Amino acid sequence: MSTPAKPPAQSWVVLTATTCVQALVAMALMTLPVVAPEVAKDIGVSTAYLGVYVATVYLGAMIASLLGSAAVKRWGAIRLSQAGLCIDAIGLCLCAVPNPAVILLGAVLIGLGYGPITPASSHLLIKTTPANQLSFVFSIKQTGVPLGGMVAGAVIPSMALGIGWQWSFIASGIACALCAYFVQPLREELDDDRDSTVQFSLVASLIDPLRLVLKHRVLRLLAACSFLFAICQMSLMAYLVTFLYEDLHWGLVAAGAALTLAQAAGVGGRIVWGYISDNWRGPVVMLIIVAALLMLSALVTPFVNEHTSLWLLFPLLIVFGSTAIGWNGVFLAEVARQAPNGQTSMATGGSLCITFLGVVTGPSMFGVLAGSLHSYGVSYGFLAIPALIILSILISLYRRPDSAN
Repeated sequence: MSTPAKPPAQSWVVLTATTCVQALVAMALMTLPVVAPEVAKDIGVSTAYLGVYVATVYLGAMIASLLGSAAVKRWGAIRLSQAGLCIDAIGLCLCAVPNPAVILLGAVLIGLGYGPITPASSHLLIKTTPANQLSFVFSIKQTGVPLGGMVAGAVIPSMALGIGWQWSFIASGIACALCAYFVQPLREELDDDRDSTVQFSLVASLIDPLRLVLKHRVLRLLAACSFLFAICQMSLMAYLVTFLYEDLHWGLVAAGAALTLAQAAGVGGRIVWGYISDNWRGPVVMLIIVAALLMLSALVTPFVNEHTSLWLLFPLLIVFGSTAIGWNGVFLAEVARQAPNGQTSMATGGSLCITFLGVVTGPSMFGVLAGSLHSYGVSYGFLAIPALIILSILISLYRRPDSAN
């Protein structure tokens, strides 16, 4: 297992920098979705085009997450983070072109910029974080994902009304480029382990991270859990507004506010679960509890209707959001713990590739299910199945915690 070095004095600077980078690339990813109706109207396509955009972004992210490990070794984690931010900036500028084909090309670049950020940040954090704080620190860093989405939702629509959606995309790209500039002073010290003699092989870079994860029992099981967690997370986030609007007859503004509440609960959940994991029974037990609460939330949701009291519905959304969205930090910290020495970024990249597969496939499968059942609420109840599978995997891991292949 990887053993973190004694944290240097500036470890909080590393955490701040990696969280900011994570938030900026998450904002880049969400810039188009938060103004999708306006973009779709201007380029003459259906809003269903958004599903193609999201799938394209995450397919690019899957590839880039695998390439991240070799790139970290060759050029360093800070330089890779800067490259990801700049690639996202270029992708956003392409998305500002009112042409569906060019926007899809921009989506590919946004995914390629998004994918290597977590392997790079895991490489940095495992070097600067004491072992008894890993889950908490990784969870704080992962709050950058929902925070970036919240910033995009709060800023981009208003900016689009003021200066147009195209200029708002360019402004978002400028923010990414500025972030890349501001982390440059950290490179000399934090990229001191880069090795310019490492040969970058495209085929090996794509295969080796998956091979590492699949041959390592604990990493293999954790990656399987992340695939199922991702299905639940994206199904909740993608269809919650539609569920409240169509099944419960809420207004769009109120439904959007409920989604914000669930995302905020995800931010809080990442921090709380990380802290409890470090100070109580460890990450596996914490993930078991998260999966159990997720399953309970899924089972309760089909019984919610338009007459359900808000005093019951809001706590349900908080628990659902804190579990379906809040699991990532504890998961990534445990992947970093279990990774062989010097292979944290490789293990993270391989695991995230499997996670992103759940992100890509989850919403489409949920959409087909909801269409067949004619109920989003009942469909949410079926998320108890992946949650139950997660529980069984984690319980087996708890009973036999060794990392034997």
